[in-house]
Amino acid sequence: MSHTLGYTVNCSLLFTELPLHDRPRAAREAGFDAVEFWWPFESPTPPKDEIDAFVSALDRAGVRLSGLNFFAGQLPGPDRGVLSHPSRSAEFRANIDVVVRIAERTGATGFNALYGLRQPGVDPGEQDRTALENTVAAAEAVAAVGGTVLIEPISGAESYPLTTAADGLAFVARAREAGADNVALLADLYHLAVNGDDFAAAVRDHAAEFGHIQIADTPGRGEPGTGRLPIGELLTAAQTGGYRGLVGLEYKPTVPSAQSFGWLN
Repeated sequence: MSHTLGYTVNCSLLFTELPLHDRPRAAREAGFDAVEFWWPFESPTPPKDEIDAFVSALDRAGVRLSGLNFFAGQLPGPDRGVLSHPSRSAEFRANIDVVVRIAERTGATGFNALYGLRQPGVDPGEQDRTALENTVAAAEAVAAVGGTVLIEPISGAESYPLTTAADGLAFVARAREAGADNVALLADLYHLAVNGDDFAAAVRDHAAEFGHIQIADTPGRGEPGTGRLPIGELLTAAQTGGYRGLVGLEYKPTVPSAQSFGWLN
């Protein structure tokens, strides 16, 4: 692959054959020095000993935490985020403080706030207002650690309202208009492709605006080379277009995780 972008391993999809706290070391042993996670706790406000154990696992492994999801409800599952859920705003706001504390200890700077599904009986406009207010609050908080709130279009959930890069960029623009400059698109090339988006155009036209890129092949969400997505070309185009961040390996390996990196050679 003719680019020089670095990689970070999503340890919520890779190395899942291992206990959570063993995955950072496995990533390190596979040659990586950065990892990212979905929210790794059951609660939006886990007890201190759970946070300590998570941070210690990173420290022992000698890897840095590059990215972390905000609390997203049941994931994978029926929630796909709580950013836009009025009934869960208190949970999200409480989670912001925990995320910032983890960031202070780990150096993490990318924070994915999953939008959440449309809720039966809840006005979509109210959900969108809630999402904007929560995003602005999160952005203000993570600015203290040099952080960025990431907004991700995803696939596989009919009532998730952000499905294309344009959807995500439009919401990012609203957040910026509301004063939150540190909000950016998370371009997961797998999700964009599954949703039928013109992912190549999104990369060509907006790569410099991306806050993060994640990859998996399509179909199947396996490692690069297991499907048809021209991942190498897309990453080269992203770098040419001005993207300078890490690339998150957020795929479901078709072989044991440690054996799934042959495509890098």
